[in-house]
Formats: sequence, C-alpha cells, structure tokens
Amino acid sequence: MTLDLLLVTIAKALVELAGLFIVGQGFLYALAGEKRESNLFYQIFKIVTRPVYRVVRAITPRVVDDRHVPWVALMILFWLWVLFTFLKIDLCAAREDRCLPAPEQAATARIAAGGDGFTPL
Repeated sequence: MTLDLLLVTIAKALVELAGLFIVGQGFLYALAGEKRESNLFYQIFKIVTRPVYRVVRAITPRVVDDRHVPWVALMILFWLWVLFTFLKIDLCAAREDRCLPAPEQAATARIAAGGDGFTPL
C-alpha cells in the first residue's frame, strides 16, 4: 500500500469514527434524558467529540447557535467522508492492481464467506 493511499484510508477511518461518536452521543442524549450528565458513556462520548466540536465552532460564524454545532459537525464529517471515499477510489483506479487484496487475504475472505478457500483447477 502506498503512502498516499494509506493516509487517505486513515483519514477516512478517523472521519468515520468521529461521525459514529457524534451519532452515539446523540442517541444517548435522547435515551438518557435528564440523567445524561451522570451517564459514564455519555461523558466518554462528550470528551471524544469535544475536539471536533471546537474545530467546527471555530470555522462556523457566530450566528450558528451552539446547540446546532453537532449537526453542522455531522454534515461536515459526512462531506469529508464523501471526499475521502472519492480520493480512495481515484487512488485505487490509478494503481495497476486496482487495490485488490493479496491472494492470501482473498482466500481468507472466501473462507470467512463460507467457502473452502481453494479454487478448483
């Protein structure tokens, strides 16, 4: 795997992770109700999403209310995910092997899918 493909894959994974943390925090916000501030998992989600919210708050105008920052962050993360997905597709299309898995990985995938991992002669 080349360095540029590796960096795009890592960035895409971090964007996905941040988006899932925001969605998880939203679910706990709705489910925990008034006791959410004493919920351990809500506090963990709050700590993990804080850097994302700070960056979004810094780039959004002051007209945007603080209660809308998570929605704006989620939309920005979605569009970043789309961008990184297209970049990864473009990088894979430019490579000669089209980012195909190694033969041993393909055999493992076939075994996991229920096959025997062997191809007939």
